[in-house]
Amino acid sequence: MAAAIALMTVAGIIYGYTQSSQRAEWSGYSLAAHAAATQRLEQTRACRWDTETGVDQLVAANFPQQVVLLDIPVVGTNAFFGTNVTTISTISATAPQLRMIRVECRWRFPTTGRVFTNVVVTYRSPDA
Repeated sequence: MAAAIALMTVAGIIYGYTQSSQRAEWSGYSLAAHAAATQRLEQTRACRWDTETGVDQLVAANFPQQVVLLDIPVVGTNAFFGTNVTTISTISATAPQLRMIRVECRWRFPTTGRVFTNVVVTYRSPDA
């Protein structure tokens, strides 16, 4: 009876360890995908949108879908990629002008094969 209890205890410890290890790995991938989406968002915030001169670089055509290398430690050929999709929507075309920028980073968790999406959203007004 004592051996059965000890076996169940050890099995529970091993199961808990593997689950926490997998969750920590998932957190690393999620953080890397969030960083990739944030990087793309910063690119949209850095472009020029000036209503006085008519320069408008904040258009969807300037931000096509891109496949990016996720910032995960790589050993050999186990590089992991995410896909950034940028959506720019006009919230208000009159004063005050406002656009919503949404960036999604889609990535596949290698252990389970499930696809996850990290999303960042911000609003932006013209430069001038």
